[in-house]
Amino acid sequence: MPCERKPMRYGHSEGHTEVCFDDTGKLIVTCGNDGDVRIWESLDDDDPRFITVGEKAYSLALKNGKLVTASSNNTVQIHTFPDGDPDGILTRFTTNATHVTFNTSGSKVAAGSSDFLVKVVEVSDSSQQKTLRGHEAPVLSVAFDPKDDFLASASCDGSVVVWNIEEQTQVVSWPLLQKTNDISNAKSLCRLAWQPRTAKFLAVPVDTKVHLYKRGSWDHVSTLSDDLLTQPINVLAWSSCGQFLAAASVGGVITVWDANSKLCVERHKHEKGFTVCGLAWHPSGSQIAYTDTEGCLGLLDGFSTSVPITPKATAEKSERGYDNLFDDDDDDDAQLIDEGWSDAKSPSKKAINGVKNDDDDDDDFLMPATGRVRNRGAILDDENSLDTGSLKLGQDEYGFDGGADCAVMPSAALSAAMRPVYDGPQPTLPQKAFQAGSTPVHLTHRFMMWNSVGIVRGYNDEQDNAIDVEFHDTAVHHAMHLTNMLGHTMADISQEAVLLACPSTNELASKLQCLHFSSWDTNKEWMVDLPEGEDAKALCLGQGWAAVATSALMVRFFSIGGIQREIFSLSGPVVCMTGHGEQLLIVYHRGTGFDGEQLLGVQLLQFGQKRRHIINGEPLPLSLKSFLSWLGFTAEGTPCYVDSEGVVRMLNRSLGHTWTPVCNTRETCKSKSDSYWVVGVHENPQQLRCIPCKGSRYPPTLPRPAVAILPFKLPLCQTTTEKGQMEEQFWRSVLFHNHYNFLSSSGYEVDEDGQSQSQKEQQELLMKMFALSCKLEREFRCVELAELMTQNVVMLAIRYASRSKRMVLAQRLSEIAHEKATRIQDEEQEETEYCDIRQTSSGYDQPEDREKHHNRQEEEPDQEPEEQEDQEEMESEDGAVAPKRLNPFAKVTGSPSKQATPPTGKLGRSNPFKVFCAGKSSSASGQPRVASILDNMTSNRKSAPLSASAGKSNKSTVLKPLPPRPKTKSQSTLLQMTSAKAANKKTRESLETSVEQQKQPELPTAPPLADNPETKRPKTGFQLWSEENRKNIIADHPDLEETDIIKEAMSRFRCLSAEERLSWTERAKGLTVDVTDLKKRKRAEAGGGVENDIAQSDADENNAKKKKAFDTSKLSAFAFHNN
Repeated sequence: MPCERKPMRYGHSEGHTEVCFDDTGKLIVTCGNDGDVRIWESLDDDDPRFITVGEKAYSLALKNGKLVTASSNNTVQIHTFPDGDPDGILTRFTTNATHVTFNTSGSKVAAGSSDFLVKVVEVSDSSQQKTLRGHEAPVLSVAFDPKDDFLASASCDGSVVVWNIEEQTQVVSWPLLQKTNDISNAKSLCRLAWQPRTAKFLAVPVDTKVHLYKRGSWDHVSTLSDDLLTQPINVLAWSSCGQFLAAASVGGVITVWDANSKLCVERHKHEKGFTVCGLAWHPSGSQIAYTDTEGCLGLLDGFSTSVPITPKATAEKSERGYDNLFDDDDDDDAQLIDEGWSDAKSPSKKAINGVKNDDDDDDDFLMPATGRVRNRGAILDDENSLDTGSLKLGQDEYGFDGGADCAVMPSAALSAAMRPVYDGPQPTLPQKAFQAGSTPVHLTHRFMMWNSVGIVRGYNDEQDNAIDVEFHDTAVHHAMHLTNMLGHTMADISQEAVLLACPSTNELASKLQCLHFSSWDTNKEWMVDLPEGEDAKALCLGQGWAAVATSALMVRFFSIGGIQREIFSLSGPVVCMTGHGEQLLIVYHRGTGFDGEQLLGVQLLQFGQKRRHIINGEPLPLSLKSFLSWLGFTAEGTPCYVDSEGVVRMLNRSLGHTWTPVCNTRETCKSKSDSYWVVGVHENPQQLRCIPCKGSRYPPTLPRPAVAILPFKLPLCQTTTEKGQMEEQFWRSVLFHNHYNFLSSSGYEVDEDGQSQSQKEQQELLMKMFALSCKLEREFRCVELAELMTQNVVMLAIRYASRSKRMVLAQRLSEIAHEKATRIQDEEQEETEYCDIRQTSSGYDQPEDREKHHNRQEEEPDQEPEEQEDQEEMESEDGAVAPKRLNPFAKVTGSPSKQATPPTGKLGRSNPFKVFCAGKSSSASGQPRVASILDNMTSNRKSAPLSASAGKSNKSTVLKPLPPRPKTKSQSTLLQMTSAKAANKKTRESLETSVEQQKQPELPTAPPLADNPETKRPKTGFQLWSEENRKNIIADHPDLEETDIIKEAMSRFRCLSAEERLSWTERAKGLTVDVTDLKKRKRAEAGGGVENDIAQSDADENNAKKKKAFDTSKLSAFAFHNN
């Protein structure tokens, strides 16, 4: 296939140029960096016509008399050809288009741009456009499938993607290229090319080779290569017949392969060695036009469409005998493209057959790649050679990766003809590890981390390789400028330190570097080398610790000062990792996903005094055919994440650690190409902090982007209706205030005012929905809403129902109120039993403990009911209960003097029914506290009594729940549930107990509580049951501590039937007759003192009734107001 290389001639100014032929092949059309399109009648044309399309012309395409160009004004223009008259603008981009191409019929134009987008536009109607999104860097090239079903594109993000044009979805993506941040830095233009007519193969230039992918299955079926190609291939072009593929490299080498035989049939080298950036076949296949980066135009002329050696010709010659197979003249040896190469050194000589001629022993029997044997070492023996029929079958039907030195079909490939074709789900490429809050690594100027503490920027260009650290609050630390000598690519920042990591190189191991700026000593930096062959993939910082996930599927922990701590293995490659306080959240690959889905798993660990796995390997839910784009914690410590579809999900701790979608950022985007880059999430106030990115997925570093705030919205049904809006507000409030319970259970202080306000908000919404349901005559729905209310709000609902003349509903609500009151008393009894068991198991071993307990028993009877409650709370904080930790995530407000003395409300929630004991935290649980919400809901609230202490002026009054009592048929008793008798009885019992404690003699050293008959409390049924079943619980759970054993016993006791629990209670009463008699004697001794106390208590009870009646009238008025 000999051809002649014509001398090159100047066409455009220095820079990128492109070339193509017109439909007839009579004209050559070029464009260049000077903004002109030149029309050449031949290479010798001294005065070509030209069309000016802009300052610069980046690409051109010609079909059916239409000339399409991509110019520097960010548009794709269309001109008539050859007249050059403007015919409008097909489409626009936010940056310049990089490549344009026509489809086979010329009805559509595809254009790729530096703003990461690919657009497919109808030539006849430019308003008919399809935008393909998914690339994360500028687009290098685009290519139409000859059948117009698919479009292939290559990008600087390293991927080659095949798109379904109609569905605008990715069919397959291959990470084949080296990542860069801009086309100017790309090593190759990566011009893709589909095989014409049959559309059987997609050719992709990958470094110095060409990969062929089969259309439909998208399997990599063959690789074309040549020894002469030592630099990356830049552009590809198929001949019109689809048999030959031409490739031009950065080094100026032009190579032509036969697609059937996979042989190199022609090579030419640029006369000056410049990079070839444009390549086009003549429609007849006899010429190849090419352009270089110096603006010159060249031509290869004289190609022949016939192939010297084909499988068919080989089969015909084999019939005449192998001796006649190589009888052709050897004159073509002189046609080697580089005259200086000898036959022995020339890389263009290839073996093409697996046949050895035993009669010929000449070692110099060579042939070039155009069809002659290279050397005897590459020829197989007759025993192992293939017959020509098999050779023909293999070359015609199945491609193989033969490389440069192989031209014979391997036997393994032939057996593929007998294998069934798999047509099921295709595996998805696993998502690569990334650092949340960072932009891609291949960008020269990028964000290495942006979180609620600060910003870490990385600069890696010709002028500087540095890292800038900036803090949102300069009181934490001043800004820092670091020289990035080690090439760090990952970073994290916290209130204590900055953590950096770099990948390993051939000489250096992967390193982890920590700048501990909060350290009080002078050495504020430490560094660790990871083991050989182990690279850092993700890292994060927590409160006093640092963690790094490595390529060896391990997570390594370090203290913030540099001490190596725990290490454990992951079940798959890490995707992302983040830390907050004592929590660590890890997302990793659980397996291989299919059909575009990622199969990710999540682990949530909590450190501190008791380390535990909260979530262990559960699947991470993502939107359909999406991937993880951000992972983090809210400012209050709740895990959340964002996927590529813009859906934000948050962990719902109250619903079995499930993930609830709370926002969809796509709904607020004005354009499909826009997106939001999340930097932080707050629960109180409810804010999603993110950066708007117009036409891209990532923000630029300069100028500094502005942060926007998006609202949250649960995707409930019919949110346009009043009912749907209130339901969404209620469940969003419940979800976003779960962190109070988590922080309280973890031992942190919580904002009591904020928690009360959230509960008030929820109860108001429930009452509004209750009123709406009553108006709609949905009484069953009203009962369902009442189940969600607190007991006191149920009382308000009863009054509303009675005033609305809904007596049946009021009757059912009263039953619910009884159940809630019973449940509250059961919980109080269990708390009392729990405290008694703790006291019995631990006792008062130390003298000071016994003295504190004895003194507290003497002081308690002297207090009024409210004062006694406050005194118990203060004493429990000072003596029995350890103080709570400060919440490092709470927002600190107020003056320093106020911070020095924390408000009483934060010392623990008061419970009027709670018996405090050693080791028991005074943090609260649930229902009794809600009574204060109703007081807040009234507009004219009376101030609470201040007799207890001036410091408790902000403390709201706590209403006691109603005790259970038998139901009656009288309607008046249904609506008057004040339980005066029960309260009277309880007051007398408490006063009698106080007098009984006063009568105890003061001893210098009191005996242990468990052995003192004067202070020994009667055993309950639960205590008796737990003593008998304790051994069974320990046998089932030998690792449980004492506290966990008691909790397990309580849960098992609850599972017993009511009859069984009653029997245990009766048995316990039978064992405590002596103690009861002793109490009766003490009551008799108390005498008149008790009677005086009871009289005073009755007077206070009457005053309380009047005050409560006034309050309830105000509460009932709430239901008739919307706000």
